[in-house]
Amino acid sequence: MTNMAEDLKATHVRDAAPLPNGAPTAEDRRRTDRKRSPREQKKRTANIVIYGVLVVLVVALMVPFIWMLSSSLKENNQVLTVPIQWIPQEFVWSNYTDIWTRIPMMGYLQNSLYLAVIITCLQVLTGSLAAYGFSKVRFPGRDVLFLAYVGTIAVPWQAYMVPQYIMMQNLGLTNSFNALILLQAFGAFGVFLMRQYYMTIPDELCEAARIDGLSEYGIWARVILPLSKPALASLALLTFVNTWNDYMGPFIYLTSNRLWTVQLGLRSFVGQFDAEYAMIMTGSVISVIPILIIFLIGQRYFIQGIATSGMKG
Repeated sequence: MTNMAEDLKATHVRDAAPLPNGAPTAEDRRRTDRKRSPREQKKRTANIVIYGVLVVLVVALMVPFIWMLSSSLKENNQVLTVPIQWIPQEFVWSNYTDIWTRIPMMGYLQNSLYLAVIITCLQVLTGSLAAYGFSKVRFPGRDVLFLAYVGTIAVPWQAYMVPQYIMMQNLGLTNSFNALILLQAFGAFGVFLMRQYYMTIPDELCEAARIDGLSEYGIWARVILPLSKPALASLALLTFVNTWNDYMGPFIYLTSNRLWTVQLGLRSFVGQFDAEYAMIMTGSVISVIPILIIFLIGQRYFIQGIATSGMKG
């Protein structure tokens, strides 16, 4: 027992003794840990609160989609029940087969896909070209012209909707996809988004390419575009979603049923005195699937493009 007590005392003295070269002792480390623990506890509590708020926000955003999915598997008279039945009493899977025979759903989807792909490609092309001119080409009045062009974003579409329609009608482009494609082939937002990203690319790269003999189109295609994949993906995804979900444009310019998009096609279930809400929800779920696939494919580039990280090094 005496030897054990002496050993414990020696260990305590050794831990308390200062180490050479000012190294911290075990007692100093324990004291530092005690000082650091309240700070770490506060940080941990703050992280828990932040994650809790984020979870609540995510759930709140997902509620409409969950209700839409649940309603698509119900009978029509069970959709608007109070209180809401989140889980259907009986799953009506036949809604997803009946909708294809009730309306020409495949044709509507093809029309929406055609418009979304064509308009997206044109906006990416025109937006990236215009953004290159506004960011990498010097000419008199460049910045003033850019501000005036971007300022058109603040003008609501309803302000020039009627003159625009009269112009398309005089050109004989109503009741055709050409009107929508021509009107939406250019977008100020796309130019703004791409220009802001191009501004992060050093001008020295363009100057070196000009010295090597590349034309401005060559610099745009071989230097700028390969470095702008995140911004291009962001613009493509935003344009695709906006075109796919567009309702007013096709509603104004497309009068023939064979040209309707999926957003207009869902109106087929809205009658004069009643609406088939179950079928509307079923069609809405089907219409969301292409957007979800596109987002999952390009989400990595989309996040990078929104962050506008630019080049490093």
